[in-house]
Amino acid sequence: MSVKRVKFTFPEDLIREPLIYNLGHAFRVITNVRMADVDEKTGWVLLELEGDHDEIERSLAWAQSKGVRIDPVQGDVVEG
Repeated sequence: MSVKRVKFTFPEDLIREPLIYNLGHAFRVITNVRMADVDEKTGWVLLELEGDHDEIERSLAWAQSKGVRIDPVQGDVVEG
């Protein structure tokens, strides 16, 4: 079981899509939202993913292919 913390930044056209739910369901990873700031046009989420390392990496590649910006998080500090 691996744990990875990342920051998702959503473009305006994806802000209303259930991407985090879909990611967890499709890749069988646990998605824990630690902090978020979302409104009707912009949004970001600090997300902790738990599961198989390869599935986490596949889920992140999928999210990026949808247009989500992903930055790594070390402790409480966002890189990028």
